[in-house]
Amino acid sequence: MTQSNDMVLVVEDDAALRDALIDTLRAAGLAATGASDAAAALSLLTDENIALVISDVQMPGHDGYELLAIAKRRRPDVPVVLMTAYGTVAKAVAAMREGATDYIVKPFDAQSLIDLARRQLAGRVAPGDLIAADPESKRLVALATRIAETDATVLITGESGTGKEVYARFIVERSARAGRPFVAINCAAIPENMLEATLFGYEKGAFTGALGAHAGKFEQAQGGTLLLDEISEMDLGLQAKLLRVLQEREVERIGGTRTLRLDVRVIATSNRNLADEARAGRFRADLFYRLNVMSLRLPALRERRGDVLPLARRAIQACARGGQPALTLTHEAERALLQYDWPGNARELANVVQRAAWLASGGRIAADALELGTVRDTGADPGTSAATEPEAALDKDLKEREREIILATLASTAGSRKLAAERLGISPRTLRHKLQQLKAAGVRVPRAHESQLAAL
Repeated sequence: MTQSNDMVLVVEDDAALRDALIDTLRAAGLAATGASDAAAALSLLTDENIALVISDVQMPGHDGYELLAIAKRRRPDVPVVLMTAYGTVAKAVAAMREGATDYIVKPFDAQSLIDLARRQLAGRVAPGDLIAADPESKRLVALATRIAETDATVLITGESGTGKEVYARFIVERSARAGRPFVAINCAAIPENMLEATLFGYEKGAFTGALGAHAGKFEQAQGGTLLLDEISEMDLGLQAKLLRVLQEREVERIGGTRTLRLDVRVIATSNRNLADEARAGRFRADLFYRLNVMSLRLPALRERRGDVLPLARRAIQACARGGQPALTLTHEAERALLQYDWPGNARELANVVQRAAWLASGGRIAADALELGTVRDTGADPGTSAATEPEAALDKDLKEREREIILATLASTAGSRKLAAERLGISPRTLRHKLQQLKAAGVRVPRAHESQLAAL
């Protein structure tokens, strides 16, 4: 949830454009300041109120990618968004792999900038930010508070969108490691051949393309906490290497000879039942036991309906327009929210309510503005679904371009996932993850023939 002192740092060497972006954010009720280059931005990052960095890529001196790398080392808790007029899917993937949380392509309109900033700031959680109106949620918060007092490894499970990262951040902020590095990595979003190097780091020349040494996520989290999001998507071979690191409390970069002793607390999340995955041979049982020292299972939103309306009201507040009072829900809208099953959980709820709030007029959100009938008919899997922003917003950013490329490639391969992954230069696992996101957004994905599906 956005805090009143959260500030957006805009890094742009064009003074006129920088001022325009800052004015746009301030007009929307967001605190914002600016820097003309990477050096000035890094000096401002010492201010704890800086909660989000939006940086141009093409700048004199250090460019946006170099700023990203340095900023993630110094302030890993601060999300970094890159903006450029030269955006490509390849560059976006590279930026996200290096730690960028989003990527926006110029030219973009004012509302796209405001929406992006609000989404990023809404993900920041302070200790008092958890919504716990339902009795089950109150029990979980009490348990998470006790877990925070320990330094044990934590496993958080639950359907997609239930708030696993929110609880992880809650635990960190209540722990003795609060204020130290907090590094998060999504194990499902990084190609298999890159995940090991991303986790453990590498030395120059360790493999083709390793033009310089790079600290892994464990090193970046030294003294703090490492969040391994969706760990069940990790390859079994890499699970064995991760187990050794957790057991020995030390890491060695790929191609390196120096061993680094680790002081890192690990929190892992999964939208699957890891005990079942271990019994089925899809997850290492020994790694499961190593991770499952302290555990939290987050119930689906339909199992804690007492949180629905408080979460909805917070989502409305997050997109309140500067200087205007927050919108209210009609009784019919509240009833519709409570009756809906929320396959995408809290993430879906926030997106549905914010969409309705942006389009609302007259100070109130009616039931029909929620369009729950349309959302219900997505055909999404309750364990993996997540609602997306309206198509009008998606059309304006890079995610729409990526979607078009993926669908066009699938069409050109007659729906073959394996061949499409090869042509896109990504692993089949990464492609499956992206297709799950598209299906959850209601996008029709071409189906392969049975023989092609068997090949996967």
